[in-house]
Amino acid sequence: MTAVSLTPAGPFSLAAGVRFLEDFTPACYSGTADEVLRLAFPADDGHSTVAAVVRQEETADGAAGTVRAEFTVHPGVPDGDLDGSPADPASAGAGPVSAECGSRPDEAVRAQLARILSLDVDGSGFPALAADPVVAGLMAEFPGLRPVCFHSPYEAAVWAVIGHRIRMTQAAAIKARLAERYGRRVQVAGRTLHAFPTPPVLRAITRIPGLTEVKTERLHALAEAADAGELDAARLRAMPVDDALTALRTLPGIGPFSAELILIRGAGHPDVFPHHEPRLHAAIATAYGLDETASGDIGRLAGIADGWRPYRSWIGLLLRARAERIGRHPS
Repeated sequence: MTAVSLTPAGPFSLAAGVRFLEDFTPACYSGTADEVLRLAFPADDGHSTVAAVVRQEETADGAAGTVRAEFTVHPGVPDGDLDGSPADPASAGAGPVSAECGSRPDEAVRAQLARILSLDVDGSGFPALAADPVVAGLMAEFPGLRPVCFHSPYEAAVWAVIGHRIRMTQAAAIKARLAERYGRRVQVAGRTLHAFPTPPVLRAITRIPGLTEVKTERLHALAEAADAGELDAARLRAMPVDDALTALRTLPGIGPFSAELILIRGAGHPDVFPHHEPRLHAAIATAYGLDETASGDIGRLAGIADGWRPYRSWIGLLLRARAERIGRHPS
């Protein structure tokens, strides 16, 4: 097991992130009273699986404490063994991956964990946005909450295809069954977790109960795109936003809404205003006291969001979190 430290720049609360995940249906996350984050996911290398436990240190002055993560990297199934059968963790390799030929897998996993928690972004300038009274209210309501992203653009894209035109709870159940049947089973701080299948494993699954043949084919195409580097988070974030969204829309089953989801919540881009998310637009209009018609005026809403730069994705998350809270506890 490898231990690494992540030092937040700006406000950050792991406990707030855990609470967010518990209410985020795609995550299927069940937390515990210890506020420790337990994760299992395909590594960015496209073949390995990571099991991680994440904790945050407490500080006497209320500052953002250092985040400590311990993780193990498990090797993938050899290509010749991919027959779509249920995953057997004991047969997937002899043990954790070690660095070979000068490679640094531990550093890559550390970077992936930082991206998942939005700790790869300098948030020291975030408190200054409280000059906007709406943003100040959001920060007070959700102190320290940063976006908790999908484990990778690959998983975000898979979620987008699975969830297209079906209920979110139904999509979450399908995704969870895929993880339980074909993903690696790992033990993380006393709990059993199932990671989502890696791209090579997903590509070998011929039939997925609950999904049409078209959706299954699209998932295969996404697995191939991930293998080809088309869903690489660093690559997507390095591109101009419009270029990244255009590239994502070339993938089968990925439309404008899904492309924004992948870039914001998959690649962890901190500064994107979604043009194709009506619920967020309605939340902005409500928060700023605009009339109902304003939620359809994308230019006006984008102008408001310009005041959130360079954290437009982060404020968007806080607005979604408030809308979800109001939806669960209407006045």
